[in-house]
Amino acid sequence: MVITRALMEGEIDDDGRAKRTGNSLTATTHIITVVIGAGVLALAYAMAQLGWIAGIATMLAFAVISTFTYNLVADCYRFPDPVTGKRNYTYMQAVKAYLGGTMYVFCGLVQYTKLAGITVGYTITSATSLVAIKKAICFHKEGHQSYCKFSNNPFMIGFGILQIFLSQIPNFHELTWLSTIAAITSFGYAFIASGLSLSLIVSGKGQPTSITGTSIGPELSAEDKVWRVFSSLGNIALAANYSTVIFDIMDTLKSDPPENKQMKKANVMGVTAMTILFLLCSGFGYAAFGDHTPGNILTGFYEPFWLVALGNTFVVIHMIGAYQVMAQPFYRIVEMGANMVWPESDFINKEYPTKVGNIRINFNLFRLVWRTIFVILSTILAMAMPFFNEILSLLGAIGFWPLVVFFPIQMHITQRQIKKRTLKWCMFQLLSFVCFLVTVTAIAGSVHGISQDLHKYKLFSYRQ
Repeated sequence: MVITRALMEGEIDDDGRAKRTGNSLTATTHIITVVIGAGVLALAYAMAQLGWIAGIATMLAFAVISTFTYNLVADCYRFPDPVTGKRNYTYMQAVKAYLGGTMYVFCGLVQYTKLAGITVGYTITSATSLVAIKKAICFHKEGHQSYCKFSNNPFMIGFGILQIFLSQIPNFHELTWLSTIAAITSFGYAFIASGLSLSLIVSGKGQPTSITGTSIGPELSAEDKVWRVFSSLGNIALAANYSTVIFDIMDTLKSDPPENKQMKKANVMGVTAMTILFLLCSGFGYAAFGDHTPGNILTGFYEPFWLVALGNTFVVIHMIGAYQVMAQPFYRIVEMGANMVWPESDFINKEYPTKVGNIRINFNLFRLVWRTIFVILSTILAMAMPFFNEILSLLGAIGFWPLVVFFPIQMHITQRQIKKRTLKWCMFQLLSFVCFLVTVTAIAGSVHGISQDLHKYKLFSYRQ
């Protein structure tokens, strides 16, 4: 009776939760905040490999495909009817509702593998930026002809130690402040990188560029050029992907007008803004450095050293928060599984209230041991393979086809009951197959790049 009265008075929504107040504009800001991340820093390198024509065309193609498939996802927030059906709070829940248990497991494997892998990528990114700060200071003090190469390992270890402490935060919702700071800093370093690139171009110090990208010659064979192009597809795929949070965004929307209509509008506005920003960042970066565009655009600048240091500091702050945003859902699924298998175990389930100063926290032995081991393993992997572009490309490739294309299309086919071998069904399958080929080529390019780097550098001995 209380719930019915509250529902009638507009205090709660149809699922008994607090009234949602989000709209298409707030959803758009969430999308932009999510996609402005570490992947943006690799886009100039991707543009350099692809060249002006293929680079711009590829980014536009990813934008069109993403908008189309995310609009399909918008109709799957509710089941079975996109307007009046039961809400799906997570991507996996929607897949289970529309496609069943087998696809649910496959979706979970892809999603949580990507989340775990991203923690390795963020550890590499933070260390790369910290070394870039040290190099900028070194060049500023000693001159640009000085030897200023440093190991990433001490910075990765320090980052890992910090993440061990932050990982003990038991509840994802307690990370809101960290996520907010991370989002603000992500805009900071994206605009600093673009501004520094633009200043080089305006001052006449920009390098020659080409419509076909990096030139084949003594420094780059035709075969390596092809592999780099493949890997660049993964870098663009990672930057344009917000599939892991799309259901979280939809769950903030008010129900009138219907969530799917608001989300479709937000997808168009968000992806349009994202694409414009990506084209500016990648275009300015390529025009500034030409064939020698660095993998992480911020590492190509050393002056003004204070602004370079500020931009890289923003990157590190963002990575600290983003690591936890990505890791916490992975922690939670493992801990839920352990709780189901050993429900009577005090080691896994017992909470010990502890007071640190004026702050009261719940201490759990399993959480301490398991999360610490995970952070140590991700840090060791990052130290063994500190290859910024290749790792980010691999992560982008892994998530693109399954999460951005395959599941949205299959859920849409089920929802609309599209019959096999009809023209519409064939067109959907063709799109899915083409995107599958893109994912496979991007994975192949990334793995080839990692393999080459492992042969070039000794394990744990990479210096930047």
